[in-house]
Amino acid sequence: MAFDTIPSLFDAAVERDPDRDWLFFEAERFSFSQAARRIAGIASGLADRGVERESLVTATAANDPASLFCWLATVRLGAVFVPVNPRSTPAEVAGLVAQTQPRLVVAQRELRDTVAPDGDFDRVDLEDLAGLEADPAESPAEPGDPAVLIPTSGTTGRSKLVTQTHRAYAMAGEGFPYWMRLDSSDRLMTSLPLFHINAPAYSVLGSVAAGASLVLLPRFSASTFIDSARRYGATQFNAIGAMVEMLMRQPERDDDADNPVRTCYSAPAPSRERQHEIETRFGLEIVCGYGLSESPYGLCWRPGTRPYGTLGWPRQHPTLGTVNEARVMEGGSPVPMGATGELELRNPAVMLGYWGMPEETSRVLVDGWLRTGDLVTENPDGTYTFVGRRKEIIRRRGENLAPAEVEDALAGHPDVVEAAVIGVASDLGEEEVKGFVVLRHPTVSLATVREHAAGLVAAFKVPRYLEALDDLPHTPTGRVAKHELPSGITGREWDAEEASSR
Repeated sequence: MAFDTIPSLFDAAVERDPDRDWLFFEAERFSFSQAARRIAGIASGLADRGVERESLVTATAANDPASLFCWLATVRLGAVFVPVNPRSTPAEVAGLVAQTQPRLVVAQRELRDTVAPDGDFDRVDLEDLAGLEADPAESPAEPGDPAVLIPTSGTTGRSKLVTQTHRAYAMAGEGFPYWMRLDSSDRLMTSLPLFHINAPAYSVLGSVAAGASLVLLPRFSASTFIDSARRYGATQFNAIGAMVEMLMRQPERDDDADNPVRTCYSAPAPSRERQHEIETRFGLEIVCGYGLSESPYGLCWRPGTRPYGTLGWPRQHPTLGTVNEARVMEGGSPVPMGATGELELRNPAVMLGYWGMPEETSRVLVDGWLRTGDLVTENPDGTYTFVGRRKEIIRRRGENLAPAEVEDALAGHPDVVEAAVIGVASDLGEEEVKGFVVLRHPTVSLATVREHAAGLVAAFKVPRYLEALDDLPHTPTGRVAKHELPSGITGREWDAEEASSR
C-alpha cells in the first residue's frame, strides 16, 4: 500500500498546473509555483539555521500566507512542526517550548515578547523568512515520519502533543475532495486555525490534492463570512462547533442564498429539520462528519448520501479502498447494535502517539486501535450517531447522562440560540445538571426552556439549574469552552427545585 507525504502531494499539484491561482488571502494571491518558491525559500532559511530532518520547529501559526508557507517549509525539510496559537500567553508558549526543546522558534515580529523571550534555543522572526524564494529541492520526508505535534490545549505545564505523520495528512488531503465531491474548479474557504488539524489537513491539503484554490481568512466573523464567500467566489467551507449557528443568528437578508457556496462540511450533525433550515437559507448542502487530531480518518457521510443526524460511515480512501475500521466497545467487548459505547478506530492515519508520553499513549492506542474517548451508537445501516464525550459524562441519581443529548434538547427550543451543559456538585453526592443558554430575547422564561427539554429527555437528564448568558465562550476551533463556564453554583442561575417549592 503506497502513501504520499505532504511535500510530494504539493509537488504533484505544482507539476499538474503550476500557474493556477492557489492561495487567496486578502489582496494577495499565489499560484502553485509561486507558493512553491516561497516555501522553498523559507525551507532554505530554516536549514541555514540548523533545521534538518527530525528537528522540532515551534512556530506561531496565524491564518496568513507566511505562517502557512512556514509549516509547509518545515515539513519539506523532514522537520517536525509544533504550531502555537498566536493568542497564547507568554507562560503557555514558554511551557510548550520547555516541553519540546525545539531547534528553532519562529514568530511574527509583533509577537516577539509572547514567544518565550528567554530560553536555550534559537529564534527568528517570521518576517525575516517570509520574503525568501528559492527553487524547490527534493524532500527527505517519508510517509511514516512525524510531521506535526498538535497541542491539544494551551497550558503552562505539559500538554498532550498528538504526533501526526505525513501519511495521515496526505491521506486526509487525498480523501477530502472525494468525500466532499470537489474538483479543480472548486475554491475552498477556511477560517479555522492553522494550529489545529481541520484547516491544514482538509482545506489546505484537500485543495492541493484536488488542484483547487484555497481562500484563507484571518479569522471567523459571522457578520462577514458569507460576504467573504461572495468576494472570493468560494464554493466550499468547513464549519465546526457553533459556527453555523452563529451564521444563523445573523439578521436574515433577502440575498442570503445568493452566494457561490454549494457545499459545507460540518461537525457535529444537526437535526434533519435544522439542517434543512440552514441549507434553505444559505442555498448550500451540508455534509457531516467526524475527525479528531488523533486521526483525521474518522467518520463521514458517503458521497451522495443524507443520513441525517448521524456522523456517517468510516472514511475510506478514494484509490486505496477500505483502509479504516470502526467499532463500538465497552469494557473491552463490543456492545450490541444500538447500545452506547466508545468509538474505536483502526487506520493508517492514526497518530504515532502523544509525544514524550508513553503511558498516556498506551491508554488510547491498544493493539492498533485508537480509543477516541467519544461515545456513539451504531445504527443498522452502519452509520454512527454521536452521544457525547466520555470525559464529560455526568453521574446523576445513579445514572450516566451525556451533556450533548441535553444540549440538543435545550437548543431545540425556538428561543434558544446555543446551549451548554455541565455537572455541578450536589449536596446529595454525585452531580446535578446545570445548563447555560443563550436566548434570542432576554424576556424568555427559563422555566419554559426547561419544560421544553423535559419533553425530549428522561427526567434524570433534565437540568435542575439554568443560567442565561449573552454568549458562550468558545475555543479557537469553535467548540464551547466548558472549562471557562462557572463550575459551581453562583447564585445567578434559576433553580427548578427552588421554583417548585414556592
